[in-house]
Amino acid sequence: MTTTTDLDRTVNFTIPRRHARGRIARLGPVLDRILAAHAYPAPIERLLAEALTLTALLGSTLKDTSGQLTLQAQAQGGIVTLMVCDYRGGELRGYVQFDADKLAELGEAPSLYALFAQGYLAITFDQAATGERYQGIVPLDGASLAQAAERYFDQSEQIPSLVRLGVGHDAAGHCIGGGLFLQHLPEGEEGGERLHSRDDHPEWDTVEALGATMGEDELADPSLPLETLIWRLFNEEAEVRVQGGVDLVRGCRCDPAYIESVLAKFTPEDRAEMAEDGIITVDCAFCARKFPIPFEAVS
Repeated sequence: MTTTTDLDRTVNFTIPRRHARGRIARLGPVLDRILAAHAYPAPIERLLAEALTLTALLGSTLKDTSGQLTLQAQAQGGIVTLMVCDYRGGELRGYVQFDADKLAELGEAPSLYALFAQGYLAITFDQAATGERYQGIVPLDGASLAQAAERYFDQSEQIPSLVRLGVGHDAAGHCIGGGLFLQHLPEGEEGGERLHSRDDHPEWDTVEALGATMGEDELADPSLPLETLIWRLFNEEAEVRVQGGVDLVRGCRCDPAYIESVLAKFTPEDRAEMAEDGIITVDCAFCARKFPIPFEAVS
């Protein structure tokens, strides 16, 4: 018997009659490769898996394939001090810095508040083609990363949005992350009320209510094709247009040539302080690799 697995991709869709659009994503081997760089405890692994899934959902909205979406969470007083994920052209990467001693005190299922305390989430869209950069910052005071992302779109773009995230493991113990992202499309005529300014519009109420029924276990079940999940939610709609998506891969952009170009921006005096026995050792936080760069190679 053959088992179907649907992993490491996104699917875009629109619901014309409801003026809504959506994206659905599921990550598998991509998560394994990213998580394998660090021996994260289970709660941190789950947090990063959710964050990477969210990054894939938001990043795949970029029309500029050379553009970048960066998700960064910082905090003081919590378990996590820094979490960074980014997306560019289907490539994902991410890492978490955390206090292992504090985590050990709080057990296996710390709340979002315990993880971040007085923290915030910054979401940044960089449009490479135009050079434009947009950033929104929201507090991490809800129950989940999904709620923080919804608040970002409500506050920064005034677009009603729904985000659902689910993380689980397959039979072999591999981490699986799935996510659903729904938005009410801006629509309206000059002089009239724009629909995206109203959270209580009946078209959006219906889409939101249906999207909220999506279970975390369904999102993280690799045997369920993404198109099947879309059909389960919206099969009673007159038309659902399923469009192309993005294939997802792990993409750490560190290499000796790039690191040399970064080091070249420092003064010779600064580089001399970094060097030990003529070597500048650079650690990549994303992939946990060390790059020994000869001092004389940087100019």
